[in-house]
Amino acid sequence: MHLLIPAAGSGSRMKAGKNKLLIELEGESLIYWTLKSILSSSSISWVGIIGQPKDKELLLNSVKNFSNQVKWINGGETRQESVFNGLNSLPKDAKKVLIHDGARCLINPELINKCAAELEKNEAVILATKVTDTIKIVDNKGFIKETPNRQYLWAAQTPQGFLVDSLKKAHKMAIDKNWIVTDDASLFEMLNWKVKIIEGNYSNIKVTSPIDLKIAKLFLKDSYT
Repeated sequence: MHLLIPAAGSGSRMKAGKNKLLIELEGESLIYWTLKSILSSSSISWVGIIGQPKDKELLLNSVKNFSNQVKWINGGETRQESVFNGLNSLPKDAKKVLIHDGARCLINPELINKCAAELEKNEAVILATKVTDTIKIVDNKGFIKETPNRQYLWAAQTPQGFLVDSLKKAHKMAIDKNWIVTDDASLFEMLNWKVKIIEGNYSNIKVTSPIDLKIAKLFLKDSYT
């Protein structure tokens, strides 16, 4: 299975002054931990990192002995453009692809395997967790409009998996129609194409703020004790 890692985060919310995937977690970069999990998955045979050219040397140096097991791909101005670049850089024989955010550094390899297995039976899959909070939909003046039924609410994660040809087609249509999305599953939704939910776990957090880094340290410590 082929896997792409969007890795162009600026780290603005982390106030890092650099790509947030270079931030250290227990002595190693975030991207190191992400790759460590991915390459521990028995279903992954090819990995591409999509990032900005200015970050290439630093990111690849930070993953140490993993660097010879990944392909570097130059990203675009947005995540959406970067993923499309990644799709166009896949080997010609790639039929299916998983896309995993570089900042989700605690992904369990078995969940990656589960996504890969489900993609054998579905055109698109995403990892997600059930929402435990009560969610409010609010108008532009700050007043609650409604409370959706929590039973039907899931928080999207990654990996997200797709048939390569279908995802390429969805991205091309997004370019033509000027659609802007924050994840690839949204493109399928906009086209009324089915996406299968796979239940993940709550430790698969996306590190975007200082508090996330503290939580990640606790999860990482727990996984090695």
